[in-house]
Order: sequence, then C-alpha cells, then structure tokens
Amino acid sequence: MNSCRFCDRLSDRTETILENDLCVFLQKEEAVLIGSGLIIPRAHRETVFDLTAAEWTALYDIIHQAKTMLDQTYHPDGYNLGWNCGAIGGQHVFHAHLHIIPRYKNEPHAGKGIRYWLSQDENKRK
Repeated sequence: MNSCRFCDRLSDRTETILENDLCVFLQKEEAVLIGSGLIIPRAHRETVFDLTAAEWTALYDIIHQAKTMLDQTYHPDGYNLGWNCGAIGGQHVFHAHLHIIPRYKNEPHAGKGIRYWLSQDENKRK
C-alpha cells in the first residue's frame, strides 16, 4: 500500500482528541472552521462503504462523544457532518473520514448547508 496521510496522522497522535478501539477523532487548529475535525477508522478503509459493522458502531459512539465535547467547548448552533466518497464525490484522501463541522449563527454562511450550494448551482443553469 502507498503511504496514506491519514494513517500517518493516526500514528502521530498530536491531533488525537477522542478515540476508541476502532476510530479516532482528530482536530487541528482551524482559523475558519472553529472546532471542526475528522473521525477516521484506525484500519485503512478507502471509503465509508468499506467500513465493517463494528466500525460503524465505534463511529456512532465517537460521534456522540465528539458532539458532547464540541457542545461543551465551542457551543455551536448547528453542525454539518459529511463523507466525500471517490474522486468524483470530492474525496482527496482515500482513507474514509467523516467531517464534523460545528456551525455558528454569526458566521458568513450560517444556514447554508449543501442544499443551499446545490440550489445556487441549479439557479445558475436556468
């Protein structure tokens, strides 16, 4: 297997905030997406569709732990959660990872999730 940026990040541990046997929640300092992070399976899985049932259970547990921690630390007003799968789906690192992005009512794009951006694109085509 070629070198994987996320496999390397898992061994570094400086960005590890929460973990269980099968998944980790990583964060790094972000100037724009305050509190955002990634949940990554420890085992190298290319996309979310490759996760095992046990990894889904571990992911469920760590999502809720991450939300509790983010709510207590950053007090967001909402969240975006997302997977990008495959190059055409926007995936750039081919190790499955779930984006967790706290959202705030005072940010420039508050209330504008993926449906907003898709509808803007649809409006441009009309």
